[in-house]
Amino acid sequence: EALQTAAARVRAFHERQRAESWEFTDAEGTRLGQRVTPLEKVGVYVPGGKAAYPSTVLMNVIPAQVAGVGEIVMVSPNAAPMALAAAALAGVHKVISIGGAQAVAALAYGTESVPRVDKIVGPGNAYVAAAKRQVFGQVGIDMIAGPSEILVIGDGSAPAERVAMDLFAQAEHDELAQSILLSPDARYLDAVEASMARLLPELPRRKVIEASLGARGALILTRSLEEACALADRIAPEHL
Repeated sequence: EALQTAAARVRAFHERQRAESWEFTDAEGTRLGQRVTPLEKVGVYVPGGKAAYPSTVLMNVIPAQVAGVGEIVMVSPNAAPMALAAAALAGVHKVISIGGAQAVAALAYGTESVPRVDKIVGPGNAYVAAAKRQVFGQVGIDMIAGPSEILVIGDGSAPAERVAMDLFAQAEHDELAQSILLSPDARYLDAVEASMARLLPELPRRKVIEASLGARGALILTRSLEEACALADRIAPEHL
């Protein structure tokens, strides 16, 4: 039920983002326009080592489906049951159990069992990112992504537990992930810290979260919300 709710929300967002074809004839009689056509095949990389997130499936597959991509191929080194459920829900056409740089290479060049795709999307470790960089040009890619990061600007109005879970949600990705909270309200920072201390022991990926927060996490008291916004601009986080 949670997957279905998430899928509907992701789809509603990307349907508004979809670009449409258009054309017009100018004053001199020249017909001009923009033609938007879906790619034929797209490969979606879904990590399965340290963590396998069904959200990765939904957030990469549903936009491709909304765009009208003909065939969506998912690769994952360890396709967890929840990820497979998300793949079925989102409309993946083929799932292949491979991972790492070799999975990226297979999608980029094609093999007897893996179709060559037009674009490769989805997150991965440093080896997956390096492989995507090397095959760019043979195929399209979404981006070269580093470790996950989030920055929250808190004015004190959101429940402290929600903010704590938002910070955890990125910290649990990787020991190198970065989670930061900026707020001009010292009592609010204390409340979030207390919520984190209370909630952390219950989480299955507690050790990864502790390592991430210990090395790259921060709760920062700012002079004002304006200063918090200026700092956020300097940090330019992946998730804000």
